[in-house]
Amino acid sequence: MVEVREIAEMEPGLTEAMARLLPQLSSSAPPLEEATLAGVVTHEACHFLVAEEDGRLLGSLTLVVFPIPTGIRAWIEDVVVDADARGKGVGAALNTFALEVAESLGARSVDLTSRPSRGRRTGSINGWDSFSGTPTSTAPAEVDAPPGGPSQPSWVRRHSRLSPTETA
Repeated sequence: MVEVREIAEMEPGLTEAMARLLPQLSSSAPPLEEATLAGVVTHEACHFLVAEEDGRLLGSLTLVVFPIPTGIRAWIEDVVVDADARGKGVGAALNTFALEVAESLGARSVDLTSRPSRGRRTGSINGWDSFSGTPTSTAPAEVDAPPGGPSQPSWVRRHSRLSPTETA
């Protein structure tokens, strides 16, 4: 059974397990160093979530929760599920847990931004749309597109409102 939990302190073997997963998220990311991961795990705005089964790391998600003048916001970043575990509900379990954490901290909304190419490779686009019930938005005004980039947006923004009455 897949279990999701938050990691707030470094644990033995975490860096090695994440180093195995990260290339599935980004082929251009530098090799993961323990100090870098520790900085994320212990940062007050970050909630580092992991999905495990029988002690094996199947996926991770970083939820960043922060205040802005209009309230508390949250972003889901760096979602990765091991290729061997995709299609088994691991991403949905991570997202469910992330939304519960965000809501408990008073976040009014949660955003996830992904490039379509990454989403197809990791399953995050179809997974988020089916999980959240929220249609995909590709509004270029929401994020600066790279200069001279393709005419199609190179990213996709997903949004899940935690309060159904919120309008802004």
